[in-house]
Amino acid sequence: MTFQIDGSLYPDIDPPATLDTREDKIDFIARLCSAWDFGLLPDWETIVEVRKESWREAIDVCNLLTSPTYHLLREWHQLPPAQFLGNIPAYIRDDPYLAFI
Repeated sequence: MTFQIDGSLYPDIDPPATLDTREDKIDFIARLCSAWDFGLLPDWETIVEVRKESWREAIDVCNLLTSPTYHLLREWHQLPPAQFLGNIPAYIRDDPYLAFI
């Protein structure tokens, strides 16, 4: 693993030393998406890591359909689009600078 696991994503338990199993990766993705959806951006190394092919299966089975971040991860892995069950607040949707982020 090439990145440092962000311990702040694990306020309820000690962060794992590695994310070797599919279950560990699914748990990490759920925590990552939750934080990112609330504006807590991950480190660049985390983004590089979750874009690797080894994360594709775990991302596919997560089904976090209300998470904008989850849908971004699906897009990065060229997975088929899933139905978005959330809403995008108008202050984000109508932001003229959103395309530049």
